[in-house]
Amino acid sequence: MFDSLSGKLQDAFKNLRGLGKISESNVGDSLREVRLALLEADVNFKVARDFIERVKAKSLGQEVIQSIQPGQQIIKLIHEELVDLLGSANAGLQLSGNPSCILMVGLHGSGKTTSSGKLGKLLLKQGRTPLLVAADVYRPAAMDQLEKLGQQAQLPVYVHHGATDVLKIAREALDFARANNRNTLIFDTAGRLQIDEPLVQELVRLRDLVKPQETLLILDAATGQEAVNVATHFDQALTITGSVLTKLDGDARGGAALSLKAVTGKPIKFAGVGEKLEEFEPRKVRRILVGHYEMRCEILESTIYILRLWHTREDR
Repeated sequence: MFDSLSGKLQDAFKNLRGLGKISESNVGDSLREVRLALLEADVNFKVARDFIERVKAKSLGQEVIQSIQPGQQIIKLIHEELVDLLGSANAGLQLSGNPSCILMVGLHGSGKTTSSGKLGKLLLKQGRTPLLVAADVYRPAAMDQLEKLGQQAQLPVYVHHGATDVLKIAREALDFARANNRNTLIFDTAGRLQIDEPLVQELVRLRDLVKPQETLLILDAATGQEAVNVATHFDQALTITGSVLTKLDGDARGGAALSLKAVTGKPIKFAGVGEKLEEFEPRKVRRILVGHYEMRCEILESTIYILRLWHTREDR
C-alpha cells in the first residue's frame, strides 16, 4: 500500500525542489498538490487540512526562507509532519497486574481473530504466557478459527462452545488463567458489519468486568474515511488505548493509517502485513510510509550542511 500516495507526493515534490525563493503564493500552490494527494489516499479531510496548515506555517518561517535550498527544506518539513502524524515515538503495550487483560475490538471482518492470534504469538516470544479467549458468542466460526490459530502458535485457547453469556465466559477465562499460570488474557470479541449500540454496550460491560490494561481497536487498512467514524465511536464508548491496522499488504490507499492518531490521539501500536502469524509487527505502518523519506532527508541534510559551509567560506 501507500504506493499511490508516495507517487503523488513525489510529483508534488518536483515543484517544491525547484523553488529558489519562497512566497505565500508558490508555497500554497505546491502544498495544494500535497493536500490533494492526501485526500485521494482517503486521509480524513480535517486531518489533511490541519496537516497542510502546519506545514505552510513552518514553510513561511524565517529559517526556511533564508535557507540555501528552501524547497528541499519544505520537503523535509513534510516528512517530519508525516512522522508526527503517525506518532514519532514507539508506543508499546502497557501491561500490569496478574493476569493482564487485552480487549480486541472492532467491526466484523476487520481481522480481530487473526490479530489476536498474532499478538499472542508475539507476546509469547517476549516471555509472557498468553491465553486466547474466544469471547465472540455470535459467530461460531470465530471460536473454531481462534482454536486453530492457538494450535499454530502453540498457545492455549479458552473456549466455551454453546455459551451465550460473554461475561460468564470472561469470569471462567480469568479463573482458568489463574489456575494455569497464564499472565495475559487476549479477548477476541464480537464484531458487526456496522456499529450498533447493543454490541457496544456488551463490550462496555465486558470492559468493566475484566478492567483491561489495553483496549485495541482493530481496523482494516482499506476502511478509508469511515475509519474515523469507527475509531471515534469506539473510543468514546470504550476509551481505546491504541489501534491495530490490518491488511497493510493489500491495495488500500492508506488514509486510515494517517488519520487514526490525529483523530483519536491514540497510537497505532501494531500492524498486520500478511496472513502468517509472524507478519505482525509494532509500528510497521510508519516504516512502510516514511522509511524511504528518512533516507532521502538524511541525504538532504548532509547536502544542505555542505552547501552552507561552502557558502560561508566563499563569503570570507
